[in-house]
Amino acid sequence: MNLGKENAYLVRQNILLQNNLNVLRHELTKLKKETSATQQYQTDLLKDIEMIPAQVISNSVRQRDNLITINVGSNDGVEPEMGVISGTGVVGIVSKVTPHYALVLSVLNSRSSISCRLRGTEYFGYMKWNGGNPLQVSMDDVPRHAKPRVGDIVETSGFSSLFPAGIFLGRVAQIHNSGDGLAYSLEIQMGTDIAHVQNVCVLKHKMKAELDSLRRE
Repeated sequence: MNLGKENAYLVRQNILLQNNLNVLRHELTKLKKETSATQQYQTDLLKDIEMIPAQVISNSVRQRDNLITINVGSNDGVEPEMGVISGTGVVGIVSKVTPHYALVLSVLNSRSSISCRLRGTEYFGYMKWNGGNPLQVSMDDVPRHAKPRVGDIVETSGFSSLFPAGIFLGRVAQIHNSGDGLAYSLEIQMGTDIAHVQNVCVLKHKMKAELDSLRRE
């Protein structure tokens, strides 16, 4: 009798575990599809921009002002004030270059400020890292009538010559009221894990110099 009960219990547990496994497989498949779709969308956005491939040779995420070193430099056409991305989003901005290397101001740097917007809207702001969790950044001063929702995509706005509009940055994780209650402050779950990024591309916008000259006038 006890053996029969034990066998029935084990069968039930096996079914539950199998169902859980099926759910996890479904979520993993969905996540892979979303990642692939994001990468394809980003590729389409960048088709008219020259991309200089590079590898990360040093990186930090535990400082207040984190920097990344990559193995391409002026000999490869890299210049200061060029955007750097990975397959999942923005990594940073080139700060200094030598003939063979470049120093990148990581998005995890107190001086970093990336112009961004909520996808599908004209509501924009600046993505900033306030320290702490290297996977979370903030987007402040979002108007209340923007009606942001958890899960909304945050992308580059295209308001600078560093990044074209539409490059994935992350998703809204939490929504907070601003200090004066007139706007929202959004916590953004970043799409790129800077701590583990290895392969990147430097963006060389063919018309960057011309655009910058207009903005200086």
